[in-house]
Amino acid sequence: MAHRESNGTVASAAPLDLSLLRTFLAVHRAGSFTAAARLLGLSQPTVTTQIRSLEDQLGRELFERRPRGVVSTSVADELAAQVAAPLDALATVTDRGGFGADVVPEPVHVAGPAELLCTRVLPALAPLTGQGVRLRVTTGLTDGLLEGLRGGRFDLAIATSRPRGRTLSAVPLADEEFVLVAAPAWAGRIGPDRVAAEGPAVLHGAPLISYAEDLPIARRYWRHVFGVRLTGQAAITVPDLRGVLAAVVAGAGISVLPRYLCLDGLASGALVSLLDPEDPPINTAYLVRRPGVSDNPHVALVAERLLAAGRTW
Repeated sequence: MAHRESNGTVASAAPLDLSLLRTFLAVHRAGSFTAAARLLGLSQPTVTTQIRSLEDQLGRELFERRPRGVVSTSVADELAAQVAAPLDALATVTDRGGFGADVVPEPVHVAGPAELLCTRVLPALAPLTGQGVRLRVTTGLTDGLLEGLRGGRFDLAIATSRPRGRTLSAVPLADEEFVLVAAPAWAGRIGPDRVAAEGPAVLHGAPLISYAEDLPIARRYWRHVFGVRLTGQAAITVPDLRGVLAAVVAGAGISVLPRYLCLDGLASGALVSLLDPEDPPINTAYLVRRPGVSDNPHVALVAERLLAAGRTW
């Protein structure tokens, strides 16, 4: 039974069970009982029961139940701040299998956009295999990958936007600059320097190749560079920017792509930049870590390698 101290804080009459605190911290970080259960190897009803038991001991509600998970109360945030570091330190020791144990590190699970993983991340990480690092790579969109990170499916994820909330640690990895490109034939039809002189009207009639039907990257470019809303429909949609690039190089039309994907094409002349604005649109990619402290030394090795390589992308 909990009681209230003279200073207004709530305290338990008995020591709190470490297993309950461990479950609490997993729920706080994962944002749902189901995700925490997967992390801990427990059933969802067991996690629910343990959280209720801890709430009964404290005499305070820790989580507000929502249809898609839970939201931490201020009491939960304060408790997490108190117990996170000690529990993580204890887990580092207990999960190691004993001091001096000769344990082969687990594979590092890395997730991110397919294009960035294949063209930049994997080449940067390739030398680490010589140091015994094993990688398991998953591609996908940011929202789904961050959910997987919270649920413990990945160790590291590359996100195209900064994660909301405080459960995930994110640091800037690299900036993507977007460029308006076409094959030489289409660039010749549009006319050299006409885009800079006359604006987007000269692009009317040029087929647009896009990642998705709603033209997300191109719409942002039009708004940022030209200050107008892009209208029209895509001639081709491909849910992989490498496919968009291939279509543009083959002469299908024009597109807006990250510069890192276009470097070889621009250097060889297979692609032409239709405009070089002083302030091009830029998107920041973030390296995001799984909640908690990993005892796998290869996770830190992979993260350090990516952060060092990201400065050159």
